[in-house]
Amino acid sequence: MADFVLVHGAWHGAWCWKRVLPGLWRAGHRAFAVTLAGVGERAHECHPGITLATHVQDVVAVLEAEELQGCILVGHSYAGMVVTGAADRCPGRIGRLVYLDAKVPRSGEAWGTGHTEAVRAERLARIAEKGWLPPPDPAIFGLAGADRDWVARRLTPQPGGVYLDPLVFDEARWRALPRTFIACTDPALSTLAASRARVHAEGGWTVAEIPTGHDPMISAPDRLQTILLAGA
Repeated sequence: MADFVLVHGAWHGAWCWKRVLPGLWRAGHRAFAVTLAGVGERAHECHPGITLATHVQDVVAVLEAEELQGCILVGHSYAGMVVTGAADRCPGRIGRLVYLDAKVPRSGEAWGTGHTEAVRAERLARIAEKGWLPPPDPAIFGLAGADRDWVARRLTPQPGGVYLDPLVFDEARWRALPRTFIACTDPALSTLAASRARVHAEGGWTVAEIPTGHDPMISAPDRLQTILLAGA
């Protein structure tokens, strides 16, 4: 039996794993889906003081409360930052890190590091105006029809304080952990181009691809579940 901890990306919540969790449970594993502060069912908690450190602590709290050892910690998209920080805090509780079409940082980088100037300017303008980032149209994640509508109803604003908050961590300790990167290639999200290139340029990674958009837990849950179970 393995323990999975699933951490959603920006604008999402634990709800996004609804199609993946039952399969992990049926296979005899435990799985915990975390909702980060200020989004999902915790959207009422959104405020300017939420930072990357807040979200890291959200995940660390689950690891410690459930007394997990050797768990498979999965971070989607922005949550690549979060799971990296959590693993740095609790390396003994992690058996494998899985970056699901996710940001792969270097120490000192932020979520916004590597974004184009146009993307950064647009996002910073929204944060300056509202204090948070409004959710995008899920069509950019390759979703259409009922899936697009289902996700659109559930996306919530992303706390703006996480965008430029840098993550400082022990890279040598991080590299010692088994790491998987799952690339979603159809369509490939442009803001993750730097992370995909980084993974392919260096060793130490197990790499898998899913020919679907950026939300495979919605658009390709069976294929995603198969990859996750293979890592267990």
